[in-house]
Amino acid sequence: MIHSVLLVVFASLVVSVLSDPSPEPAELKPVYGPQPKYEKIEIPHCAKNTTKAWCLEDSEYPQYEIQQALERHYQAGVLDFYKDVLAKTSSSVDGIDKLNDEVYLCPSSTGYVQPLRAINVEGKWRTIVNRVESYGIKYTQTARVEECNVVVGTSCSLVPSCYQSKCVQKAVFHRFLVYDANEYTFPFSLEKFRLPGSCSCVVGAFHL
Repeated sequence: MIHSVLLVVFASLVVSVLSDPSPEPAELKPVYGPQPKYEKIEIPHCAKNTTKAWCLEDSEYPQYEIQQALERHYQAGVLDFYKDVLAKTSSSVDGIDKLNDEVYLCPSSTGYVQPLRAINVEGKWRTIVNRVESYGIKYTQTARVEECNVVVGTSCSLVPSCYQSKCVQKAVFHRFLVYDANEYTFPFSLEKFRLPGSCSCVVGAFHL
């Protein structure tokens, strides 16, 4: 009798175990940290047609929008910004558009440019206020640029071979009044731009 009872209990345990399998482990979901933020740097259409850090022509230049913004913020000090740029720009070249004959120790190309867009010192393309008229004021911003026509490191011309010499590209910093359509309150600001300033000759030690 006892053996029969034990067999019944054992059979019940076996049935219970077979009918109640162990639960499957919970699905592991990967945990991700915060996604990195990438700043989108917009490149203007005009940059596709030049290898320079500025555009002198731009079919998409927002001239009308800039003119409207200049009129809207005339009393807010935009004219003072513009006058400040002209007054504090070292060796101002506003209004100059012609070159005299010049001779350099390092061959170079020199010009006076009025960029519509350019890359600032932070590496961002910016819209420069240029060739726009508002309230009888023509906003123009001119910069003198000089670029080497020779490979950097080439010996300077007219320098005797007994001197070590080489041509180097020098840069200057310009401040321009820029327009930013994303700044609704006051879409104008002054920013710095690095432009080629001269192709200089560096003379080293004398040697035989």
